Amino acid sequence: MNAQVKTYQDDSYVQSKRWTILIILNLFIFMSTLDASIVNIALPVISNNLSLPVSQTQWVVTSYLITICTFILFFGKLGDMYGKIKIFKIGSVVFLIGSFLCGFSINLPLLILFRAIQAIGASMTMANSPGIVTDIFPPRERGKAMGLTGTFVSLGSIAGPSLGGVLLSVFGWQSIFWVNIPIGVIAIAIGWKMLPKDLSFLKVKLDVSGSVLFSIFVISLFSGLLLGQQLGYQNSWILLAFGLALITFALFLGVELHKSEPMLQLSIFKNTLFSLSIVCGFLVFVATFCFNIIGPFYTQNILNLSPLSAGFLLMLFPITMAIVAPFSGALSDKIGSELLTFAGLLVMVITQIGFAWLDSKSSIFSVGFLVALIGIGNGLFQSPNNSLIMSTVPKPHLGIAGSVNSLIRNLGMVVGISVATTTLFTVMSQKAGYRVTGLVADRPDLFIEGMHVVFIGSAVICLVSAILTGWRLVKARQVAVK
Repeated sequence: MNAQVKTYQDDSYVQSKRWTILIILNLFIFMSTLDASIVNIALPVISNNLSLPVSQTQWVVTSYLITICTFILFFGKLGDMYGKIKIFKIGSVVFLIGSFLCGFSINLPLLILFRAIQAIGASMTMANSPGIVTDIFPPRERGKAMGLTGTFVSLGSIAGPSLGGVLLSVFGWQSIFWVNIPIGVIAIAIGWKMLPKDLSFLKVKLDVSGSVLFSIFVISLFSGLLLGQQLGYQNSWILLAFGLALITFALFLGVELHKSEPMLQLSIFKNTLFSLSIVCGFLVFVATFCFNIIGPFYTQNILNLSPLSAGFLLMLFPITMAIVAPFSGALSDKIGSELLTFAGLLVMVITQIGFAWLDSKSSIFSVGFLVALIGIGNGLFQSPNNSLIMSTVPKPHLGIAGSVNSLIRNLGMVVGISVATTTLFTVMSQKAGYRVTGLVADRPDLFIEGMHVVFIGSAVICLVSAILTGWRLVKARQVAVK
């Protein structure tokens, strides 16, 4: 690369290859987010084969997400310090190694361990990809580029149950991990030659104390949330975990506020547009993963569909999203993001209310219509919201801003799983008259009752996000008038 080139946007070679580079980056982002949800469709099979309650088998999903949340800010900071592209490349290799090992797991603890390795690689790619995209693309194309990235992110998050159902039925559960290998090898072979060298490096010291405190906070918080479903939230160990989470989070904020070179630049949250977009993104992923964790059990155990049929039905979500999201991202470059995100959230509110009306006699057509509709809502919302987030931070902090965005997304996934399963089992226990931690044979009414409450709750979550986004839309128009 010419030594005189100061930015990627001035490099003719990079600009000529920018869309191909984007596809390479997005392949790993897709696989990383896919592996957060692809196991969902296999949970009933894992639960039956290992004779485990649902509350334990969900650790296959949540261990991956917790590991990502634990390390993602750390790797975002490393990207700013040592090069976002360098950290991305290393992460892609670690991710493939973890994916390969997952297929050889012979028991639940081993699978959880290999999922953690896989998640470390995923967090390295997730944390740095948004910053790389923002660096490479000029402002006039950033919304379109972020729209495409948002499409891959959300497709990976949502396509898991549908694609997993097909792979599970045809090739067995190992295939849901090994499917990453050929795609990843091709992406590395092409991408490592095409990706440019890093140009910018943040000359700061690594915030070790902040990293450790944040890791303890994430692990203690989500361990308490998930184990509380099995032991009860009044259990002294669970209360201790929540107390530890609260203390370490307070200490983390104190450390970051007073350090001259913190892991997390809290000043970026002073930007109202950035903070509001982050909060809305978090709420949407909470609501979406309520559907993601409930959907496979509803379609297989209540509607009695095979994993293959359930997978095809749930695939309507990523298909409709894949159609809508690129147009939404491109349109946001022309008309702004506020109106599109607001419209998407209204569609999601309506859809979640529709899910709350489903039961064991609902037609496949009505279920499929709602699944497709939630994909449209997500497609309208995600791309413009991601563009808003990444366009509001200074260039030196793009890596950490991207990791915050990815962190919030994964936190939303974990919280969504926790909210959905806790609500489901609480309602089922109240209706049954005894403690329930899994599906009850010959009592589909228990699950349906709990499912209804879950989706009413997720509709409220989407409504809150819509109100916040509506306020953002009004403020943006007021500024435009002035």
